[in-house]
Amino acid sequence: MRGELLLALNAERAARRGCLVLTELSTGAQRLVRETEAEAEGEVVVRALRAGRSGLIEGTQTFLNVYLPPPRIVVIGAVHISQALAPMAALAGFDIAIIDPRTAFATAERFPDVALKAEWPEDALKQAPLDAYTALVAVTHDPKIDDHPLIEALRVGCFYVGALGSRKTQARRVERLLAAGVPQHRVDRIEAPIGVDIGASTPAEIAVAILASVIAAFRGRKMHAERRGEAASA
Repeated sequence: MRGELLLALNAERAARRGCLVLTELSTGAQRLVRETEAEAEGEVVVRALRAGRSGLIEGTQTFLNVYLPPPRIVVIGAVHISQALAPMAALAGFDIAIIDPRTAFATAERFPDVALKAEWPEDALKQAPLDAYTALVAVTHDPKIDDHPLIEALRVGCFYVGALGSRKTQARRVERLLAAGVPQHRVDRIEAPIGVDIGASTPAEIAVAILASVIAAFRGRKMHAERRGEAASA
């Protein structure tokens, strides 16, 4: 791999942006395709980036090497649902972090082997900012804790944004976010009630529903260029 190509590839990976390298096997020629450029390259490239799968393009001598940042789930709220979600998410291949300023809930005993921050989300997210390869799951039921990370997730284009609560709770949440200046089309991205509708009632069942929604959103996510288009129209 040429030095300039390797530098460009490493820059994309360091910034947690998806990309791939196209290699013509007959000539050895290589070029980098960023996620923002995927649609111009055709559906095969878009599908490869969404699936995260490298391989030979059928019927050609072109090989795709896909490089995706590790997808992660940031959960706001160290609650029973989070306890069930953490091991499930890890099994599904997601990095997971849990943030909750309530130190009685955010303890290592309740969340062993989990990246846990007993801090206000405003502070925790300065150290590890949200991005397009992050799912934001807000489950505290407390606007003082949930609203800031929800606003930030919508601003940066997290691939999934969900919040626990009834339709009535969501209606009040929508009013607050609109009053805070969040555009309606971004607020509409919040999945609330959270998770796939499977009639879940226990914390473990709700965690399954949430994880199903996160996986569906990740595999069906829009490319960054589309997200930026939305931002430009805000």
